[in-house]
Amino acid sequence: MASSPFPGFFLGGFECSAQRRKDGRRLDLIAATRHDLLAEEDYAALAAQGLRGARDGARWHLIERVPERYDWSPVLPLMRAARKAGVRVAWDLCHYGYPDHLDPLEEGFAAALARYAAAFARLCLEEEGQPPILCPVNEISFWSWAGGEVGYFNPGARDRGGELKAKLVAAHLAAGRAARAAVPGTRVIAVDPLIHVLPHRPEDAETAAAYDRSQWDGWNGLLGLAWPELGGGPDGFDVMGVNYYWNNQWEREGEAGRTVRLGDPRHRPFRELLRDAHARYRRPMIITETSIEGAPRAPWLRYVCNEARAAMRAGVPISGLCLYPVVSHPGWDDDRYCPNGLFEMPPRHGRRPVDAPLARELARQAALFEAFRRGEAVPDEPESGPAFAAAWEHSEAARIAAGAEAERLAGDVAATEQR
Repeated sequence: MASSPFPGFFLGGFECSAQRRKDGRRLDLIAATRHDLLAEEDYAALAAQGLRGARDGARWHLIERVPERYDWSPVLPLMRAARKAGVRVAWDLCHYGYPDHLDPLEEGFAAALARYAAAFARLCLEEEGQPPILCPVNEISFWSWAGGEVGYFNPGARDRGGELKAKLVAAHLAAGRAARAAVPGTRVIAVDPLIHVLPHRPEDAETAAAYDRSQWDGWNGLLGLAWPELGGGPDGFDVMGVNYYWNNQWEREGEAGRTVRLGDPRHRPFRELLRDAHARYRRPMIITETSIEGAPRAPWLRYVCNEARAAMRAGVPISGLCLYPVVSHPGWDDDRYCPNGLFEMPPRHGRRPVDAPLARELARQAALFEAFRRGEAVPDEPESGPAFAAAWEHSEAARIAAGAEAERLAGDVAATEQR
């Protein structure tokens, strides 16, 4: 197994998105899940489940309300709780959110992020006693699409995705270099999704191929393989973070998309996507996000872990896997409850409830990876994919049935009221 910057293979990631939606509302998932108030309990719970690594967020929009003045009070409780629990954290500096006096499409954004990154790296050294692990800009390629191409969230632009992507690459580079200059030994993670896009019809082939190629743009820019004028190079990042969810493969039909489910003959095994990514960059890799909602949580983890081990047998240096989010949370768009964590969000008797099937599977996988690390033969589990697909189909059928029943009951209520 590849050497890891974390004490163990498995990590827990706290959802820390902080973007402004297109309606102007600021999201703050750390506050929404009360992670800021329950930091000690949350990190103690991670350690109790054997998770000695984490992803968490330093909310820039709260830390730098006034230009070049940093208030560390929003992040210090998280940092100190993690240290108390013995959990090593990779900090997201800009997880879609930034101060209101800045705009990533305007001049000054990269310089501001660089100043903030340097100051934060010095804070980490003081508080944690070692150089930090930082992700300067989360999901450059996804953010450039969501915020620059379709106006889904800030900065709310349309048809400027390429421009925003270049700006975010420049900001990531400036921040990573500033943090390393301030604290030598700082490690930089570059995080983006791995996807596979297929055409629905022959006429969609070019559009689908362009979407598929776009997943590499952020990493290419950081390493100087694209936009050489931005100054990317071998120091662009140390560790490649890849995010992979159940819906990261889809077919494109015009402007619409449809998930290609596991079990579909066109669906590529995750191990192949991991091998492709490593072949491009030859960098250490961490699976920085993966999850699914509801009952398929444990089967999904089993599938992803089996695919990761298969990729590792083929020489892919994967050094960690992060359950993200580790705490279930409100949805970005409508505040609906998203049950996708190892821990449910509302505490009971001072503790967040644990999803028991996922916890059991996590313990099982931790034992398998430990055996794998020792060089023992850990057989492939080809049934993990079909088992997840079956759980997924059952869960989806149950969801549709529940929705239909709710709609029927609502109709009965409306009819009664009319009478």
